[in-house]
Order: sequence, then C-alpha cells, then structure tokens
Amino acid sequence: MNEEISRQLREAAEAHEPNRARILARVERGMADPTVRRRTPAIVRSGHRAAIAALIAAATLATGGLAVAAIGGVPSMPSTGPAPAVSSPVVTSTPTPSVRATSTPTRSAPATTPATTPASPRPTPTASSRFQNGPLWSQGSLDPDSSIYWAQSNLILKTTQPLTSLTVELRIVQTGGVRTTGNWRTLPPEDFTVTVHESGGSLLYRWVLKPGRTVPAGQHEFAAQYNHATGNRKTGRDKYYAHAQTPTGPTTVWGGFPPPR
Repeated sequence: MNEEISRQLREAAEAHEPNRARILARVERGMADPTVRRRTPAIVRSGHRAAIAALIAAATLATGGLAVAAIGGVPSMPSTGPAPAVSSPVVTSTPTPSVRATSTPTRSAPATTPATTPASPRPTPTASSRFQNGPLWSQGSLDPDSSIYWAQSNLILKTTQPLTSLTVELRIVQTGGVRTTGNWRTLPPEDFTVTVHESGGSLLYRWVLKPGRTVPAGQHEFAAQYNHATGNRKTGRDKYYAHAQTPTGPTTVWGGFPPPR
C-alpha cells in the first residue's frame, strides 16, 4: 500500500504545474490585509486522506521549489510614512486705516459797522442835474437807515401847481447784488402804475400817473428799496428823473442820491 501511495504522489508531483501568478496574488492579499483570518481546514477523519494531503504538499514544495523564493522572494509593500503635516494658512489681519481728523477753518462774520466816510456837501445844479423847473422842485438822497447790506433811495417832489400827468423814475446802478426789496410813495397807490425791472445795467423803478388822475400841489415822496453786495455801496451813478404836466406847461427835473450828512 505504501508503494501505491508513493507512486500516486510521484505522478501527482510530475503532473503539477505551480501557478506563480496565483501564488503571488494570494501572498500579496495576505500581506495587505493581515486581519483576514485563515480558515482552519476541517479535521480529516481518514488518516489515509491526511497522509495523501501531506505528501502532495511536500511534493508541491519540492517540485515548485518554493515558487515564491524562485522569483526573488515576496515583494515588500511600499512603506507608508506618516502623512505630511498640512500647514494651516497664516491669516494676516490688515490694520484698519485710522480716520484723519480734519478741521474746518472758521470764517469770521463780516463786520457790520460801516466805515466812516466824510460827509458829502449838498449838490449844486450842474449840467447833469436840474433840481427845479418852473413850479416843480426835487431833491434826491440816500436814506439814513441804509446799511452795508440794504439801502433806500428817496426822492422828494414839491409842486406849487397841480399835476395832470407825472412820470417818476429812479435808476439804481447794478454795483453787485442789487435786488429790489420793495418801493412806496406818499400818494395813493391806486393812482399809479408801478413797474420794477432791469434796464441798461440798472434796476429801474417807475411810477406813472394813471389817466384822469391828478397830483395835488404840495410835497410828495417816492422811495426805492433794495439789497446790495456787502459794503458801503457807492451811489454816485444812481439817478432820478421826473416829468410832469402843469397848467402852465410841461416841466422836468433830474438829479442823484448823495449820502446823508
């Protein structure tokens, strides 16, 4: 019986061709997953089968020459070193620019006290003025309540005869910032047509007696009010003009507005 077993083992060993690829695959799987538990073969009940299995294994090792060893040994798995440390990005804070304090210069308010000017003499009739003509007499002046911001130009008319027609004009030269703020007269307002407008670089105030109305003999006053640029405004170019019709004929007077004494 032993000879028969030996013959079968020799024949099995001669016919066996080890599969190198399968052996390597199994070895690599075993090394890659060391946690895999190998299945314990069942207990061979028959002693004859156990002996045959042992002889086959021995023959395989003999004929295969340890195929794993023949190819230079089991390849080693690449060593896995510790994972490289991932450096956290460095967060840099940008300083908030400070707000530069600025100071606004304080402007001082303009002086409200007008400069003192010498008193102007009372004007005398010249070629550029005529204060009296027949029964009509006139006088122009700058109101004493005028300031460096505002002014009023006054005209006084005196007549010794009634007037059946009358046109009065006050021309205030545009010296800067001249703007009307009003006007008035001592005669009834419903007797006149009043207009104020820009004309030839001046602010022109005009009063026209309505047809059928009459100005009685006596003293009458007309006034023009206006704002102007800050300062002592010069009135040398301001003029007035008055033309009237009397029972004895037409009459005309004109002149300027000197500052008060």
